[in-house]
Amino acid sequence: MSKRLFVSIDLDGLAEAIAAVQDRFEGASGLNVVDPEQAHVTLKFLGDTDPDRLPELTDELTVAVEESGVAPFEARFGGLGAFPSEEYITVVWVGVREGGAAMIDLHDAIEDRTVAMGFDPADHDFTPHVTVARMDHAGGKEQVQTVLREADPSVGPLDVTDVRLTESVLTDEGPEYSTLESFEL
Repeated sequence: MSKRLFVSIDLDGLAEAIAAVQDRFEGASGLNVVDPEQAHVTLKFLGDTDPDRLPELTDELTVAVEESGVAPFEARFGGLGAFPSEEYITVVWVGVREGGAAMIDLHDAIEDRTVAMGFDPADHDFTPHVTVARMDHAGGKEQVQTVLREADPSVGPLDVTDVRLTESVLTDEGPEYSTLESFEL
């Protein structure tokens, strides 16, 4: 059975700060917050992957992280935004204030290696962000738009020392993530 995989930078230790941001949207109809303990920056979504490909994928990700030239760095997260736009919201996110360039370098190296392996290329430009909520319907859209315009939260710093290959298992309570492999910077 295939595994649903992505490559991420996990926001270990920032769950309380993420939850505080999510609290600003309390009561917004149609908005579902993500588990703050699972907050992360997705560098590459791989999708359903044959487990037999894991050894090759692990090797390629090791090389990609080395080729990126990125050393451990401090990232800072803050500010809010929405995809695809503030007018039509499907995802609410916290941005990356510092460390974004290093994340882009990691993404680019990982993208090159995984696409060469036959994984689908990204269908949009990479924007480092942390998804904090998803909008199922527009019931609370005006409330969400007000928070997006008026709030400028700071989520805090994070020492980024590794990139993780993560499995996502979809459950009735939402996705559950587990780290399959960690790649030191």
